[in-house]
Formats: sequence, structure tokens, C-alpha cells
Amino acid sequence: MSIAIFGIGNILLSDDGAGIHAFNRLNDTYTFPENVELIDGGTKGLDLLPLFENRDKVMFIDAANFRKDPGTIDVISGDRIPAFLSKKLSVHQIGIPDMLFAAKLMEITPQEMCLVGIQPESMATSTELSEVVAAKMDALIDTVLQKLKEWGVNAAPKKAARQ
Repeated sequence: MSIAIFGIGNILLSDDGAGIHAFNRLNDTYTFPENVELIDGGTKGLDLLPLFENRDKVMFIDAANFRKDPGTIDVISGDRIPAFLSKKLSVHQIGIPDMLFAAKLMEITPQEMCLVGIQPESMATSTELSEVVAAKMDALIDTVLQKLKEWGVNAAPKKAARQ
């Protein structure tokens, strides 16, 4: 089974970069089985489509407008992730809905997908997360790891380098 985990966002816009910050932490602190690929999706939008092909499962980690309190973490799966061009769940102009719409047209939609999202507080120009979202990063990572366990994937903590 081939799994891709996409960190999505713009690290120059505060909480919009939450998915990339989560990606970096996962990449720096965990090892994954060979069938799992972590991908820094940044703001590449539709350029990520070739990376969908031949995947059984895809996970997106992203800032998402759930219309809830800042720092709220939620998991949306399957058809609940909007896959059409007119609405935006993601805070990006060309976001996950656009990619999923195009993937359906190209018939490359993975059999299972989910979005692990966090409600942003700030979209100001900054490379730092807001205090609220920064305080929830451990919970965001735990949510990602829990969903991966549901998919049969166990991430192993990397051993700290000896000094």
C-alpha cells in the first residue's frame, strides 16, 4: 500500500504554514516505513497532482477554515473534503479542493484520503505561528500519527544523535 503525506501551506503567512511546520517536525523526529512518503507540498497546488498517482492513501496536513476557534484540530475524510473549484476549505487560493477536483477529472484519486487540519488564528506576514496554533502543534502531530495508526502505519521516533 502506497501512502503520501502532504504538508501544505505558506510558511511566510504565519498559521498558513502550520502544515509545513508539522511536515518538518514529522520529518525531523520520526521514521516511516518505505511505503510512506512525506512530501513538502508548500503552495505548489496543482503541481502536486503527479504525486497522487498510484497512491492508495493520501493525507493532507494544512491550515483549514473550519469556522471554529483558532487552534481547533479536525480530521475530514473522503467525500467530506470538498472536491470542487467553487468552494475553498483550505485558506490557500488554489488549495486542496482544486487538486481533488483535478484528480477526479484525471481519474487518479486515491481510494482513501483525509485532511488533518488546524484552524488558523493569524494569516499575517510572519514565519512564526501564532501562540495558539504553536501551542497545538504537538496535538496536531499526535492526530496525524493516530490517523496513520488507523491506516496500519507506525512511525518510529528517531533516536537523538549522541553528543
